[in-house]
Amino acid sequence: MIKVVAMNFVKEEKLDEFISAAQQLVQDTRQKDLGCLRYELLQDVKTPRLLTMLEEWEDQESLNKHMEAKHFKEAVALFADLVEKPGKINLYKTLA
Repeated sequence: MIKVVAMNFVKEEKLDEFISAAQQLVQDTRQKDLGCLRYELLQDVKTPRLLTMLEEWEDQESLNKHMEAKHFKEAVALFADLVEKPGKINLYKTLA
């Protein structure tokens, strides 16, 4: 199992647009991507412009296919104009 934590630092004036696009990505991913066990959008309570995607994938192959999917590539291209700086992405594997 692969877990992903993808943090995004969104421009203040673009927050609503980012949330809308990210919600669509969540919906598309849940419906279309095999091997997706969890895919959700979270907003930091203290820093509302910090939006994080929490993901769980059956395996690396499933995650790789997701990253090649049309809906993912389109969202990433859109997000580029909505964020202050590049996001931070961490991949994890379960040990215990």
